[in-house]
Amino acid sequence: MRIVFMGTPEFAVPSLVALHEAGHTIVAAYTQPPRPAGRGKKLQPSPVQREAENRDIPVRHPVSLKNAEAQAEFAALEADVAVVAAYGLILPQAVLDAPKYGCLNVHASLLPRWRGAAPIQRAILAGDMVTGVTIMQMEAGLDTGPMLATARTPTDDKTAGELTEELAEIGAQLMAGTLEDLTVLHPVAQDDAEASYAPKVDKAEARIDWSQGAEAIERQVRAFAPFPGAWFELDGERIKVLKAQVIARESKAGTTLDDALTIACGYAALRPTRIQRAGKPAMDVDAFLRGKAVPAGASVG
Repeated sequence: MRIVFMGTPEFAVPSLVALHEAGHTIVAAYTQPPRPAGRGKKLQPSPVQREAENRDIPVRHPVSLKNAEAQAEFAALEADVAVVAAYGLILPQAVLDAPKYGCLNVHASLLPRWRGAAPIQRAILAGDMVTGVTIMQMEAGLDTGPMLATARTPTDDKTAGELTEELAEIGAQLMAGTLEDLTVLHPVAQDDAEASYAPKVDKAEARIDWSQGAEAIERQVRAFAPFPGAWFELDGERIKVLKAQVIARESKAGTTLDDALTIACGYAALRPTRIQRAGKPAMDVDAFLRGKAVPAGASVG
């Protein structure tokens, strides 16, 4: 097939690789423009751009697809299908209609659950036992199109980072298989009554509220690891919690219960096991405590 690939972050890279290695012709890779990053704020290409260039795939990064010129350039590619994975731009109807078989999206949830920008984080926060990937025929609505294929995986105790990597690989193989069977698949309409929305993560959500139960806070830790990182304050310093375990102990919420940084919650307690101080690399909590003792009875914010 002649494919236009549209994606930006690491999540999209396995799909690009799988389709290219399956022998399809990737006529262009659309991705977000390079962004300033790092201490020097130098422009950095997206992961998809780097992978596409390594494979000699032409790269385009328009700021918008709403103007007639951009839409004409897209249509001129005469693609059989466009494959979209976390691209980051809204596709106008003219773009959705241009490829012979339309635009197919790799969405990291079991639709119609968790339509929107942050399905992986929302699934973890909600305590979903299972999540997955849906291959969806795109339409004008937000992740509302008919479904062509799904694959499931347990969330277990995975962080958002770990689950993103896993779902990226699952989605890549699912999309490759979907394209093989595209002409015989029967799209299934989503049930809007079962839909839930996964809004973009707001950094304000990352601050830990110790009045919450320990299990909910542990899910918060996993949902926001590695970014933006669930955090609390200790002696005026912001501490990110990257991994933690629930401990069956009770006391005043926001108070340390021992010298191992076990912190009482609204219900039960949480013991961080891996943390990150501002401007420092991640470390095990034991290493942190060797340099900064935190006695029982200390208050955290």
